[in-house]
Amino acid sequence: MTHASEFQVPLATRRSATGIPTGRLALWWVLASEIVIFGGLLASYIMFRLHHPHWADEASHTNIWAGGFNTFVLLTSSLFAVLGHQAAEQGDGPKAARFLRLTVLGGLVFLGVKALEWSGEIAHGFTIYRDLFWTFYYAATGLHGLHVLVGMVILALVAQDAARGKNLHRVELIGIYWHFVDAVWIFLFPLFYIAR
Repeated sequence: MTHASEFQVPLATRRSATGIPTGRLALWWVLASEIVIFGGLLASYIMFRLHHPHWADEASHTNIWAGGFNTFVLLTSSLFAVLGHQAAEQGDGPKAARFLRLTVLGGLVFLGVKALEWSGEIAHGFTIYRDLFWTFYYAATGLHGLHVLVGMVILALVAQDAARGKNLHRVELIGIYWHFVDAVWIFLFPLFYIAR
């Protein structure tokens, strides 16, 4: 016998040959490819950094306070994503939507601080062409910022559905993606801001 709650989850999401829900499996495939991209970029950066001691001087011009604040913002937004997932698990879509919107707000604050940070650095001559350090810095933090922006858009769409009690299973999936974005920043912050 089919339960009414099963009709809220698309067949493609319920069906799975692996025992893992299709949506979750697809997300893990996406994240695996993202790990390869960020892993390659960061491994290259570390290899170059080991052979360019002067990069410590370049890194001293990054704004550690802005980076630290943004770390706090992303970790707080991850907490909201967890609370949203918890609400979705309890079937409270409107509450889950509120937490997802707070997560979006965290992403917006993060990007705003990053924009101010970049504009200040560029105004002081620390452009992508100044040194290979800055090329890596702008490439890595820019790619990460793009992932934050994509996450915010998906969070907003999932929140819109969750507010109507629809597709609550997606709250967990976007939460996992958002935690990945946070985890990447946890690597970027010490590598570009603290290791001087």
